[in-house]
Amino acid sequence: MTATPLDTLPLSDLESELDRPWSTTVWDDPINLMTYVTYVFMDYFKFSKEKADYLMLLVHTEGKAIVSTGSREAMEKDVAAMHTYGLWATLAKD
Repeated sequence: MTATPLDTLPLSDLESELDRPWSTTVWDDPINLMTYVTYVFMDYFKFSKEKADYLMLLVHTEGKAIVSTGSREAMEKDVAAMHTYGLWATLAKD
């Protein structure tokens, strides 16, 4: 999808463009063990073991997983936290 300049969008499209949530994506890396990634998801996001395992497997098999969505500020915090844990994470607008 190509970005459209905000000043050319009708008001309803502009509102939906501004309301779109941001997401935090955790990417696969050759360093961290799968058990550690599960631990991080459980420790930081407070996910259940089942959900943490599922997301870890997505990271491992698909190369990435979206682990949280919300405001840009919240996603910047989540990305910084993942970096603190040593995981590769990025934020993007959905």
